[in-house]
Amino acid sequence: MSDLALNPAAAPEPAVAAPPARKRARLPLLVIFALFWVALMLVVALGADLISPYPYTALDLRNRLTPPIGWGGNWAHPLGTDELGRDVLSRLIMSIRMSLLIAFGATGIAAVLGVSLGFLAAHFRGLAEQAVLALVDFQASLPFLILALAVLAFFGNSLPLFICLLGLHGWERYARIARGLAISAGAQGYAAAVVQLGASPWRVYGRHVLPNIASTLIVSMTLAFPEIILLESGLSFLGLGVQPPMTSLGNMVGYGREYLTRAPWILLAPSSVIVLTTLSVSLLGDWLRDRLDPTLR
Repeated sequence: MSDLALNPAAAPEPAVAAPPARKRARLPLLVIFALFWVALMLVVALGADLISPYPYTALDLRNRLTPPIGWGGNWAHPLGTDELGRDVLSRLIMSIRMSLLIAFGATGIAAVLGVSLGFLAAHFRGLAEQAVLALVDFQASLPFLILALAVLAFFGNSLPLFICLLGLHGWERYARIARGLAISAGAQGYAAAVVQLGASPWRVYGRHVLPNIASTLIVSMTLAFPEIILLESGLSFLGLGVQPPMTSLGNMVGYGREYLTRAPWILLAPSSVIVLTTLSVSLLGDWLRDRLDPTLR
């Protein structure tokens, strides 16, 4: 008799297929480009004073409307000069800093205001919830651009007022998200358990509810960020945004439109930065939504 018949335990175990190795999730090329561009804009904004070749308000009337490199210009002004001889590259660098400052400030104000009102409605319910929802519906139905034009024309313009005004744009979406997710968290066990342990509402919403809904809020902020940049550019283009001697991307586009046929580089440089920045942030927002939304996994 064979050894297998005498000793069944000696039979070789059936080969078990090894589980396939998990493939590393590679970032799409567009996401890599978006990350690179956003990082570049942040570096330019933070180091604007160090990398700017000239003061952005310096005039050089002898070199006014100098074309950029590739259009017959020289390396003294790589992106050319404007109608007053100001270096376009220096003004572009400072405009990136100003536009990102406004966009970050306004997005932060909208997020804080919306989340606070959403938590207020979810906690008190009743009359407070109805009042917050009425404000949300009123804000959603209000043409914000007309409101911004009226406020800036009546009260004048200053940078803090301009940032606070843009901060009122889009806060209702944060309020809706925060209210819905806070009510859902309140119906779950962890929030009720913390309340029974005697935690204050500040601790419940700040330490337990907010971290659990932070991913959704972050995605909403990345999707709203390009809207703020475009809105600031539009108001500055109309002359109601950032006022001279300060400069922003929309401000540069507004001044460059008068020289579109003679010196198109004045308008093309800030317009390209606006398009690439808004596109990059939108791509990152879509990618984060796909990564953080459990229903899409």
